[in-house]
Amino acid sequence: MNIQWWEDYEADWTLNTGRRTVTEFDILSFVTLVGMNEALFMDAEYIAKDTPFGRRIAPGALVFSYAEGLVIQTGHLNGSAIAFLGSEMKMQGPVYLGDTIQVTVALADKRETSKPDRGLVTTRNRVTNQSGQPVLEYLATRMLRRRPR
Repeated sequence: MNIQWWEDYEADWTLNTGRRTVTEFDILSFVTLVGMNEALFMDAEYIAKDTPFGRRIAPGALVFSYAEGLVIQTGHLNGSAIAFLGSEMKMQGPVYLGDTIQVTVALADKRETSKPDRGLVTTRNRVTNQSGQPVLEYLATRMLRRRPR
């Protein structure tokens, strides 16, 4: 995909990412790496018998991380992104072991800054599973370069 400069974001701008299937290795590696070593993610018997999920789920932080990875993999920010400034997110459903996620990105807001070489873009990122059910929605605000002159 071509680089999206600040000027390229119009009111109807949208983007669909590729997809990613969440594996048991992904979940266990992530929770171990970041220290989320709790029964909800680590103990298969507990998950099956004592949770409403009945099977292994991915932590919301992992889902967000994979969603951002899918957005970056589109290449539209390569060369234009200066900084990720923040996010507001809401989990909308569980992501189970074996689910495949995809992100639909749409422009939510675009603002100029005091510096003429950059601007702010906020996107609404909707993460869905393989059945099209929403599992996470988040606003992502980034500082982007303006098109070089």
